[in-house]
Amino acid sequence: MDGFSSFVLIIVVLMVVVIMMGVKAVQQGREYTVERFGRYTRTLSPGLHLIVPVIDRIGSKINMMEQVLDVPSQEIITKDNATVRVDGVVFFQVIEAAKAAYEVSGLDNAILNLTMTNIRTVMGSMDLDELLSKRDDINARLLNVVDDATTPWGVKVTRIEIKDLEPDQGLVEAMSRQLKADRTKRASILEAEGHRQSEILRAEGEKQAAVLEAEGRLEAAMRDAEARERLAEAEAKATMMVSEAIAKGDVQAVNYFVAQKYVEALKDMASADNHKVIMMPLEASNVIGSVAGIAELAKEAFNKKGA
Repeated sequence: MDGFSSFVLIIVVLMVVVIMMGVKAVQQGREYTVERFGRYTRTLSPGLHLIVPVIDRIGSKINMMEQVLDVPSQEIITKDNATVRVDGVVFFQVIEAAKAAYEVSGLDNAILNLTMTNIRTVMGSMDLDELLSKRDDINARLLNVVDDATTPWGVKVTRIEIKDLEPDQGLVEAMSRQLKADRTKRASILEAEGHRQSEILRAEGEKQAAVLEAEGRLEAAMRDAEARERLAEAEAKATMMVSEAIAKGDVQAVNYFVAQKYVEALKDMASADNHKVIMMPLEASNVIGSVAGIAELAKEAFNKKGA
């Protein structure tokens, strides 16, 4: 009876051990692959599962969360033969645990080496200026290439970022001198352009001023000619009126005409430059007498004509 009890106890203990071996709890964010006699059969998702003890076993425990790999610094040679040191980071996530476990050996190392190789390939096909100014384009190209290469491994590469990009020190100094020269060149061009614009504006201003001055002279000449024309018309009209008055025998018109011409003659003689001394009657009575004498002569002429 004691031996039978011991046997039963042993059987119970063995059953408990076997059951415990068949119970598997998978943590959140991980998946386990199950192998039967060394062959993959299924994948255990997070939670509590039962497998056949001894026959089945856990093959690989795969991390299904997004992971980060640091890409070591490496030197690359650009298309224009510039040496640049580059490093970066890779973000990836396992999508299919079975492929990640059985399609590639050393998943992290494989992704890391694949990324480093493609960094050299992509950045080596670009000029230094493109590397420094198109980092987003480089990241996008690397992501497409590496993601396509890792798809058979059941991996999704979500991001690739270039962290540091350090050109050679001598190259940095040369770039600094080039930048300074470019800025000096741009400053000179802007200064020349400003001077050119200033000269154009000045020439335009002078042209406008000349046009306005010419228009002013033309307007003045037209007004002067118009004034002379009106004066001539007035003088002609006055002469005609005097002539008509003389023809009618009006002695007063003759006196007015003779006096006007006499005064104008005196004015011209007084304003002449080659006359320093003028002998003329300065008294009004003398002038009037002279005019009266001339008028009398004209009267006699008219009387004779009438006789």
